[in-house]
Amino acid sequence: MIAPMDTGPRLRIDKWLWAARLFKTRTLAAEAVDLGRVRVNGERVKPAREARVGDRLEVQTGEQRSEFVIRALSAQRGPAPVARRLYEESADSRMRRERRQEQLRYSAEPARSIKGRPTKREGRQLRSVRTPPSGGD
Repeated sequence: MIAPMDTGPRLRIDKWLWAARLFKTRTLAAEAVDLGRVRVNGERVKPAREARVGDRLEVQTGEQRSEFVIRALSAQRGPAPVARRLYEESADSRMRRERRQEQLRYSAEPARSIKGRPTKREGRQLRSVRTPPSGGD
C-alpha cells in the first residue's frame, strides 16, 4: 500500500520571503535566492523550493546577514506586524542588526553627501582648481 502524501499547505520560498516582507517584490526575492543570497538550512536552494515551518533561513542583503526561523506560512503579503509573526529572528542576528544601526547612527557615511554629477558651475570650479591658469607671456 502506498502511504498518502502530505497535503499540508505548499508555498514557494520566494513567495514566502515576499509575504514576510523581507523583500519588496517577489522578483527581488527570486533573484536573491538564485544568486545564493538566501540559504535554507545552510544550503543554496532554488526559488521554487517549498518553505516549511521550522526551516532556518540565512538572508544576505547588502552587507547585512540575517538569520530567521520560519514560524508560519502565508501566501498573502499583509501589514508589517502580521508579517513579523511569520518568522523569528535569531538573537545573534538581532544583536548584529542593532549594532549596525547604532554604528550608522553615530558615523556619517562620506558617500551619502555626494549627490550625483556636478553642476556646470561646480564643474568650472573643479577645472579651475585642477588646471593652472594660462598666462599670456
